[in-house]
This record gives sequence, C-alpha cells and structure tokens, in this order.
Amino acid sequence: MAISTDGMQMRQGSPTVRSAVELLSSMRFAIALLTLICIASVIGTVLQQHQPLGNYINEFGPFWTAFFVRLQLQAIYSAWWFLLIMAFLVVSTSLCIARNAPKILADLKTFKEDIRAQSLRAFHHKAEAALPEAPQLEATRLGNRLIRAGWKVKLQARETPQGEGIMLAAKAGSANKLGYLAAHGAIVLICLGGLLDGDWMVRAQMWLGGKTAYRGSGQLSQVPDVHRLSTANPTFRGNLLVPEGQQSGTALLSLSNGVLLQDLPFTVELKKFIVEYYSTGMPKLFASEIVIHDKDTGAATPARVEVNHPVTHRGVTLYQSSFDDGGSQVKLVAHALSGAAVAPAGLEVAGTVGGSQAVQVGDQRMTLEFDALRVINVENMGGGSDTSVDVRKVDLANLGEALKARLGSGTKGITPSALHNVGPSITYRLRDAAGQAREFNNYMLPVDMKDGGVPVFLLGVRENLAEPFRYLRIPADEHSTMAGFERLRLALADPALRQQAVARYARQAVADGREAVQAQLAESAGRVLDVFAGAVPIEGADGGLQAVAGFLERNVPEAERERAGSVLVRILNGTLVELDALARERAGLPTASQTSSERFLSQAIVALSDARLYPVPLTFQLRDFQHIQASVFQVAKTPGKWVVYLGCALLILGVFAMLYVRERRLWIWLTPGSGAKGRSHATMALSSNRKTLDADQEFARLRHTLLGDQEEPR
Repeated sequence: MAISTDGMQMRQGSPTVRSAVELLSSMRFAIALLTLICIASVIGTVLQQHQPLGNYINEFGPFWTAFFVRLQLQAIYSAWWFLLIMAFLVVSTSLCIARNAPKILADLKTFKEDIRAQSLRAFHHKAEAALPEAPQLEATRLGNRLIRAGWKVKLQARETPQGEGIMLAAKAGSANKLGYLAAHGAIVLICLGGLLDGDWMVRAQMWLGGKTAYRGSGQLSQVPDVHRLSTANPTFRGNLLVPEGQQSGTALLSLSNGVLLQDLPFTVELKKFIVEYYSTGMPKLFASEIVIHDKDTGAATPARVEVNHPVTHRGVTLYQSSFDDGGSQVKLVAHALSGAAVAPAGLEVAGTVGGSQAVQVGDQRMTLEFDALRVINVENMGGGSDTSVDVRKVDLANLGEALKARLGSGTKGITPSALHNVGPSITYRLRDAAGQAREFNNYMLPVDMKDGGVPVFLLGVRENLAEPFRYLRIPADEHSTMAGFERLRLALADPALRQQAVARYARQAVADGREAVQAQLAESAGRVLDVFAGAVPIEGADGGLQAVAGFLERNVPEAERERAGSVLVRILNGTLVELDALARERAGLPTASQTSSERFLSQAIVALSDARLYPVPLTFQLRDFQHIQASVFQVAKTPGKWVVYLGCALLILGVFAMLYVRERRLWIWLTPGSGAKGRSHATMALSSNRKTLDADQEFARLRHTLLGDQEEPR
C-alpha cells in the first residue's frame, strides 16, 4: 500500500470547505508547517529570549528592537503566531494519521493471497520450478520453512484444470508501515509536550487571571499577589537565587516587561556553595549543598545539586545554573586622580554588593552603587600577537613547526596563550542627582602587563552598557600601591616643588660656570612642566601631553616640531625625575634605583596625562572584602517532558522502521505437475517496497532455500 500525500477528499460541502479540509489534512501542508517551526526555532535560539528591552536596544538599536517586539521575536515560543502554527501542525498531522491509519491497519491484516497466478510472472523477482511432492505437501513444507525464517504465512486452495492448487502468501517487515504511524504520532506528542511545557499557561494566567509583570524592586515578600503565581501552577521555568546560609522559596520568571514571582511548595536553604578551579583560574565544578524544607510537611531533605545532576522534589526540578554574589561586604578606599585637592586620608567606603550609599565626589553629591564583586579574573597574558603570514614566502626550515601550530585539536589556538588570575575586581556605578550613571571596573591588585614596564592598576570606565570598558593604567610603586603615583601627582600640582625640580634639573644638566645656559634651560623646563601640569592655559587641553602638543603647534613652526618635540620630551622626563625625587625626600623615603624610577616614570607620564580625561576626580579601589556567594538554580515544573520523551522514543522507532525495515511479500503458486519433472509446479514471486541490492540477495537465498536447484528456464 502506497502512502498518499494528498488530504481527505470530502464528498459534501462547498468547494472552499472541501479544498480547505484537503489542504489541512495533506502531508505537504504538515511539512510546510514543520519547516516554519524549524525556522522560528532557529531564530529563538540565536536571539536571546525574554531579555529586558534595554539589552535589545543596546545590541540591535531602536529600529530592530521595535521590529522584534512587533513580531514577538524576543518571546517567540509564546508568540500567538507560533502557537497557532503549532496548533495547526498538531491538527494537520492528526488528520494525516486518521486518514492513513485505517488503510495501514487493514493492510497489516491482509496477505493479498487473492492475487492472480498469471500476475506473478510480471514481477521483477520471479522464479519457476518443478517440485517432487504434491501441492498440499509442498505448501506445508514451504510454509514451515518460511515461518521458521520469521515470515507470516497464509494458504489458499484454488481449483485448477489440473486439480487443486495452493496459493502460499507470506509477508515480513510489516513494522515499516507502523513506522509511519509512530513517526507522525511522535510529531503530535512532541508538539503537545512542547505546548504543555511552554509559557502559554503563564500567559493564560496573565490574560485570564489578571496577573501582571512586576517591574519594581525591594523584598520579594512584599510583592503583591497580583504579581505572584500559586504553587498550583502546572508548568513553569524560572530562576532561584539563594545566598549561603539563607533560604528562598520564590522563583523569578523572566518576561520582556518585568518578572513574575512563582511560589514554590518548598524553600531551599543553601548550606554551602562549592566551586573548584583549574590551575589557570577557570572554574571546573559548581555544586550546592542544600536542604529542601517542605512547606506542607515540614520535612527537611538534604541534597547536593551539581551541573548535569539535578534534584527533583514534588515535581519541581532544581538545576545548577550558575552562581552569583550573595551580598558580599566590601571596603573601598578613595584616591584622587586630578586637581590639587586630595581625598581625605584613609577615606573608606563600606557597603554591600547590590546596595548603595551617598558619597561626595568633588563638588557633587553622588550615589555610589556597589554592582558586582569578582574574586577571580582570568586573563590571557600570553604574547605572540603577530599571527600575520607572508604568502609569498615559504620557509622550509620552519614549515613543520608552522603546520604543527595550526593542526591538531580544534580548540588549539595559533597564538600562544598564558592564562593567569589577575585578582579581584569591583564594579560600581556613580549616579548623579539627575539620575545619570557611569560604570567603573577597578582591579584590586596591580597587573603585570608583560610589556617590560611596571605593574599597573587598571581603572575601567564606560558611559553605558553597550560600550566596552576603557582603562586608565596607574603605575604601582615599589610597595605595589598607588601611593607613589599620588605623591607625584600632588608634587606636580605644587608650584614651589615644580620650581625646585626645574632648578635641580638645570643644575645637573648644565655644568657649573654656565649660569646663562642654566637660566635659559630652567626657563624652558619650567614652561614645559607648567604646561604639562595645566598651570599654563592651552586651548583645547587642560594639561598633560595633549597640552604639550598644543603648545608646540602654537609656538613652533611645523618644519621644526618633530625635533622640538623630542627635546621637550627629554626635558619633561628629566624634570619629572627630579620632581619625583623631591616628593620622595619630602615623604622621608629613600631614593629609588635608576631602572625602577625610569620604568615607573615612563608609565606615570602617560597616566598623569590620561587621568585628566577621567570623568570624575576620584576613583575607588577595593581594599578588603568578605565574599558571600549565592547559588543560582533553574527551577522547572515540566509535566510535558514525559510526553516529549515518549514522542522522541516513538520518533526514533518510527524513523528506524521506515528506513531500515523493508516490507516484503512472497507468493508461491503450487499446481499439480505432469510428466517426469515432478508432482508439483511452483511459480514464486517477491515484492519489496524498495528496490535494493539486499532484495536481490534475499530473493536469491529464498529461491535456493525453497525451490532448490529445480528452477525451470523461463
């Protein structure tokens, strides 16, 4: 029996209705719907779902964000058109099954023993032979052999002019037809399971039950019931954050316009969060030691949740999703970066990650928001950034090494990498009275950039989340602190110290007895140092290397700027060396070695210049912290997953049956023989649903097994 791709043919009703029913129940319509679902699923996989609208605006812009929202691409699996396609697919596939199932079941019961004997000679696989026994005995012998080989056999007696003949009909591989029903039934089950576990039930409660998304902040216990879903909710998927030593029994279901709170029938207490790291600092294991407290019975059940090892309680499954900060206590110390004013000595700001407090930044009253604490930051500090290749050059000596660097594991990079943990970092925001905020990311420890210079403190800043952090590099002194830079910055802002540094530099640079040259050099050095310090106004720049460049453009002809610039840089370096020495003497510190002083000052000059571009006059460095971790669980109640599992099993069986099980039918027509050739004449034919080499080989075996060497020429 051939499976038809056409739909149901109605004999009554208008032509429009008959055409609609035929289209809806046709296999081509179901395949088209399945294609649309696959395309939509690809979009839903690439585009992150249920993110805040601000994230989409930052990444794609307002135009495409409005386009996504209009088509509901940011919540594609709950979009009305996606659910409508799913419903039509279920209906169409069910109609296909209803249309073909009776024919398939009827075909499974019939052996087609009524086939005409003359028709057997028209088959591709056919053979004739004379057999030594009567038709009844031969039919019994042949039938038993086929039954032992796994065939189902049916005999039919017919009267012929030569006497009673026997039609032996056999079949095997009927599971091929059942594979069609199993595969199409699997599609229906998978769609139903997906609909059952989707968020359409949550949406239905919002539409019919008056539930709304929550956009505010504060304690979860104070959120009104209009934003909560009860424990009777049959299906949901959300996130549960539990800090160490605390309990939580309310999950958050993320929506594009806020969140819904899902009350759980139990609370989860996090006893200990375990995270293990590789030697490079990359995490390799997340695990949570928890205790589940049932709200109805009060029973306490200890459990351990790991990645790929979830825990299920009362139909709700807890997956280890990630980890977060659970309210770590941090202490920040303020450092001034520009201006003559210095931050109060020992000024510390203490707070909790996720909290905020008011601080005085320059002449503004701002709010300091503690955003995130990261105790481990793994960075690639390897060199070898030049991976360019000259295609015109073939270096046979190094060809083997070049190939080895590029072949092998797909995870092996061409550029050597050296992953190192560079220590903790703090992310905070400074928000002004108008509500505008900048985000800062500062590392606690100096980072060795492996460039031959001194380790530097990285102070990152960005105006909005769509931008990457831009880092100011502050050189660390011999004690790995920012004190040396602050000391030099304050000395640069002191006119008296600048004058002393210029005088000392002139005396050391010019031999005694040349007072006129010393005076001229001191005047030039003083002017350059004042320009760099911002004491001499330069249009478009407030000190730093930008001001020095502006000074050159204004006072030196273009043809002489390059030579004059190199001279001014040497003078600036010399005066800053003396200025740093004076600052150290004032602080009672010994003179630094020449090598370390040169390396420090080369980075300090750039930092002093860039610090003037820093958007605020103060920065906050992480001094101490008490890390409190929190475990993030994904909690899900998915009754439809068992329906999906059953559908997947049926799909595997169905596809296997349709692809690897061949339906075969065999007929042997036995009639009384004549003469000395035998007492029976057999005509055998084989039919298969696919013409393959296996069918040819199987027919050859059957012919030899059943007819032996008695085949007659045709």
